[in-house]
Amino acid sequence: MSKPFTSLSLVALLAVSWWAYAPGLGGTFLFDDFNNLDKIGTYGGVHNLRSLLFYLTSGNADPTGRPLSLLSFLIDARDWPADPAGFKRTNILLHLFNGLLLSVTLLKLGMYIGLQRTRAEFVALIGAALWMLHPFLVSTTLYVVQREAMLPATFTLIGTLLWLSGREHFFKGQRNGILLLTFAAWGCTALALLCKANGILLPLLLLTMEWTVLASGRGEQTDTALNVRFYRLRRWLLGLPSGLLVLWLLTKIPGIFSGETYSRPWTIGQRLITEPRVLCDYLMQLWIPRASGASLFNDGYRASIDLFHPWSTLPALGAVAALIVLGCRARRKHPALAFAILFYFAGMLLESTLIPLELYFEHRNYLPALPLFWPLAIWLTGEGSLRSLRYGLAVLLPAMLAVLSHARAGVWGQPFQQALLLAQMDPDSPRAQANAASYELAQGAADAAVHRLETASAKMPDEVQLTLNWIDAECALGVVSSKARNAALYSLEHNRTNTEFVQHWLTGAIDLAAQRRCQGLDLQVLGTMTEAVNRNRNYGDGPSHFTQIRQLRGRLALGRGDGESALRNFNEGLSAFPTPDGALLQAALLGAAGFPAHGLKHLDYYRTLPPADRGLHGMAALHLWLLGHEGYWTSEFAGLENQLRIDANASPLPEGTQPTAPGR
Repeated sequence: MSKPFTSLSLVALLAVSWWAYAPGLGGTFLFDDFNNLDKIGTYGGVHNLRSLLFYLTSGNADPTGRPLSLLSFLIDARDWPADPAGFKRTNILLHLFNGLLLSVTLLKLGMYIGLQRTRAEFVALIGAALWMLHPFLVSTTLYVVQREAMLPATFTLIGTLLWLSGREHFFKGQRNGILLLTFAAWGCTALALLCKANGILLPLLLLTMEWTVLASGRGEQTDTALNVRFYRLRRWLLGLPSGLLVLWLLTKIPGIFSGETYSRPWTIGQRLITEPRVLCDYLMQLWIPRASGASLFNDGYRASIDLFHPWSTLPALGAVAALIVLGCRARRKHPALAFAILFYFAGMLLESTLIPLELYFEHRNYLPALPLFWPLAIWLTGEGSLRSLRYGLAVLLPAMLAVLSHARAGVWGQPFQQALLLAQMDPDSPRAQANAASYELAQGAADAAVHRLETASAKMPDEVQLTLNWIDAECALGVVSSKARNAALYSLEHNRTNTEFVQHWLTGAIDLAAQRRCQGLDLQVLGTMTEAVNRNRNYGDGPSHFTQIRQLRGRLALGRGDGESALRNFNEGLSAFPTPDGALLQAALLGAAGFPAHGLKHLDYYRTLPPADRGLHGMAALHLWLLGHEGYWTSEFAGLENQLRIDANASPLPEGTQPTAPGR
C-alpha cells in the first residue's frame, strides 16, 4: 500500500466518521452533563487565573477531580449555561483523533508480529475503522460529559506509542530510551489519571502488550544483557504500579462479605457476580452491532441475586473465565487475539469488579475496545481461501457500521424522540421514564407525562424520581391528587438513593408552595414530605443529613413568614455541620425572605462554631483549601453582610413583625 493511498484512505475514513456522527450535533445536554458542566459557571465563569483554579479543582467524581477533563471543556465555553453544539463537535474531533492514534498504534504492533508493511497498513486502517465507526461508541462520543472517558483513551494511545518508541531507542542504546519509557509508563498514566480514574490502568495495559504482542518475535533481542536490563526496567515501570493496583483492589474483597450496599440496591458481592453478565452483554453488542444500542439510562439493570438467579449468571461467569484462559493460551501462536482479549478485560478491571459504581454503562467500553477488532482485521486481510470475500467484508463491514452509527447519531440529534425511545427500550429504568416525562411536559403533553409516571410508579414504588416528577406533571395540570401525594410520601420514606435530587426537588417545591402556584401542594404537605425523608434510615443519620432536614424545615418556616423558627432551624443544622457555604446560603435565604437582621445573626452564629470536618480527600480537599487561601469566603461573607445591613437599615421591623413571604 503506497503512502499516498494510505493517506487518502485515512482522510476518507475521517470524512466517513464525521458523516456518521454529524446528525448528533443537533442534540442537547443530558443527565450527568448538568451536574458536571455547570461548574464552569459556579464562580461567575472562568475568565482569569483565580476562577480557573477554582474551576479546575471543583471536580469531585474521582479523588483526582479529573482536572484535565474539566480543562478540556473550556475549549467550548467559559461560562454556563452554554451551547451544547460546540461541546459535541469537540467530542467528535477527539474521537477522530483517537482513531488516528489507534491506526498508528496498530500499524506499529502489526510490524511487531511480522506483518509486511503494506498489509500492516491495511490491517491498521481496517482495525481502526471498525472501532471508530462502531455504533456502540456513539453514546460515549455524543454524550458531552463522557469526554472524561475519551481522554484516558487518548493518553493511553499516546503512552503506548511512546512506549514502543522508547523501546526501540533503548535497544539501540540511545540515552533517551529510558526517558521515553518512563514518561510513557508514568507520565502518560498521570495525564490519563487526571482525566478519569481508569487512566491508572495504563501500566497494566502496557504490560499486557508486552506479554503478548511484544513477546512474539521482534520484541526479543539477541543482546541478552540488554534484555535483562530492559526486563528489570519494565518490572519497575509497569510491574510495580500494576501490582500496587491489584493489591489495592484486593483490599476491597472484605466488602463482598460485609453486606454493605453503599446506597445501592445490591451488595458488592452481588455486583461482582453481575458484572460477567454485563461484560457478555457488552461483547455481544460490540460483535453484533445494532443501531439502537443500549439505553443511556441503565438504572433498570437488575443485579444477580446469586450464581443461579438469573440463570445467565453462572454461564456468563464461565464465558468470561474461558475468554481470559483463551487469551493467555493464545499469546504465543495468536498474539493479536491474546492482546485484544486481555487488553479488554484489563481495561475493565476498575469499573467492572469491586468498586461500587453503577452496574452498566456503554462508555466503559471506549478504552478497553481499542484493539478489539484488530484480530478480525488481520483475518480479513490474510491469504488463503475466500480471500476475495474477506477483502470485500473488509470494506463492507466499516461501511455497515458507518450507516448504523449515522442512524444512531440521528436519534441523538433529536432529544424528544430519543427520550421516548429510551423509555420504550428500558421500561424498568426510573431515569428513562422520568426523562421521557420531562420532555413530554416541555412539549405540553402533561397528561401523557402523568400517565407514564403513574404507571411506572406502580411498578417501582420506592423510586422518588418517578413520584416527585409525577407531582410536577400534575402541577402542570393545576392540581396534585392525593394518590400522587401518597405515592411520593411512600417513596420518600423508602427510597435508597437520590438524596441530592430529593433535597433539590423539595427546595423548589417549597418555593412553589409559598407562591401558591399548585393546588394540592402546600407547605403543610411539603412539611409532611420532609418528615418522611427524616424517617428514611436509608439516607443515614449523620450530621450532613441532619443539616439538610433542618434547612428544609427552615425554608418551610420562611414560606410561612416565620423568621424566628427559620433562624432556629438554620442554626441547629449549622451547629451539626458548620460550613461557610451553608451559612452563606441560609443567611441569604433569610435576607431574601425579609429577615436581614436574622441573616446577620446567622452569620454571627457561624463564627462561633468550629469548622466542620467534611471528610474530604484529594482534589475536593485542595479545592476547599484554595477557596480559603484565596479569600473567597471572606469576600463572600463581607459582600453578603454589607447587603444584609443595608436591607436591615432600609426597612427596620418592629419586634415580632413578620414580613410577607415571597409570592404571598
